[in-house]
Amino acid sequence: MSPTLDQALALDAADPLYDFRDRFHIPQHHGEDQAYFCGNSLGLQPRAVRAALVQELDDWAALGVEAHFRGKHPWMPYHNEVREGLAMLVGAQASEVVAMNSLTANLHFLMVSFYRPTRERPAILIEAGAFPSDRYGVESQIRFHGFDPATDLIELEADEPGGTISMAAIERVLAEHGHRIALVLWPGVQYRTGQAFDLKEIVRLGHAQGCVVGFDLAHGAGNLRLALHDSGVDFAAWCHYKYCNAGPGAVAGAFVHERHARTERPRFAGWWGHDQATRFRMGPQFQPTPGADGWQLSNPPILALAPLRVSLELFAEAGMDRLRAKSEKLTAHLEALIAARCADVLDVVTPSNPARRGCQLSLRVAGGRARGRELFEYLETRGIVGDWREPDVIRISPVPLYNRYADLHRFVDAVERWRDGG
Repeated sequence: MSPTLDQALALDAADPLYDFRDRFHIPQHHGEDQAYFCGNSLGLQPRAVRAALVQELDDWAALGVEAHFRGKHPWMPYHNEVREGLAMLVGAQASEVVAMNSLTANLHFLMVSFYRPTRERPAILIEAGAFPSDRYGVESQIRFHGFDPATDLIELEADEPGGTISMAAIERVLAEHGHRIALVLWPGVQYRTGQAFDLKEIVRLGHAQGCVVGFDLAHGAGNLRLALHDSGVDFAAWCHYKYCNAGPGAVAGAFVHERHARTERPRFAGWWGHDQATRFRMGPQFQPTPGADGWQLSNPPILALAPLRVSLELFAEAGMDRLRAKSEKLTAHLEALIAARCADVLDVVTPSNPARRGCQLSLRVAGGRARGRELFEYLETRGIVGDWREPDVIRISPVPLYNRYADLHRFVDAVERWRDGG
């Protein structure tokens, strides 16, 4: 039985997170709010961001260099203002996380330390169809170390309907090739299918074969309830412009497990990663700060950290448990609507099990790519914003911070009108 709009409105009225939508700017379409389902690509702007940026500009104008110490949010320790929020977001200890650089840069810097290939163990394991930046990155790392991606880049093909990957397939590939895999680099959520993975189990399987295990959490941070420390993850990196709403090209995040905090792993060093107690002595020998801070290169970008600070305050107030609970209800509601009203048009690629997905449902349209593009463009003309990923997937992501149940009915109503020629 299809959920009704009245039921959706009742769910919205009872939603303990209902008021959080008002903390965001919602893009407009002909004078009304868009139905914005694209937080998996770019999150919406929190209303408090403008004031936060103006505050830093005002401190710069009034104090100049002294704003490093005397601003409302002093710049010298500014990255510490986001540390607790990041730790909460990804389930880490505060010393294990840092905001720095961009996602792919962080993956490269971390691979300098954690991808240490040998002739006997040169390979990297990723999923087939990985996000291009990840594939480019690992292929270039393999070549940089003098190995050949043709033999040393292992790409695990999907083994489930719709293009998803079973844990059994991951276990099989590690059993077969684990002896020569130096690094498993896996997504928290696969960008095209929306499939979420059991990080702790992948770590267990990888470590059992002697592999280092790292994660790209671009689609996981701010979406899933993560537990990086308890899962034993070696390292991870993620962006903050998707579910974390820190703005286009936002400063990214990185995690290094505490067991690596004081190791002598090689790394590309920079002044800001030097031990804070002696940094300003300007000595010639690099002494890394213990923990994730020791992977920093340069002083943090204050104007990029301010939006992240604002967004993390919203996450702390909402709480990941409440956000995840609402997210599961939103995707279940949307899936039920599609099954009842649009099953002849839309095929949901993303797993139905809530434990195997975040807030994104990836959809294929009956009739192939051309029909899919036609629907996608039709939705845009109706103020319904998802995104398209080649070759044939529409991604619709109801974000619990600012999407409502009624938005889902607007989407399905539009699909029905398009199907019926309207």
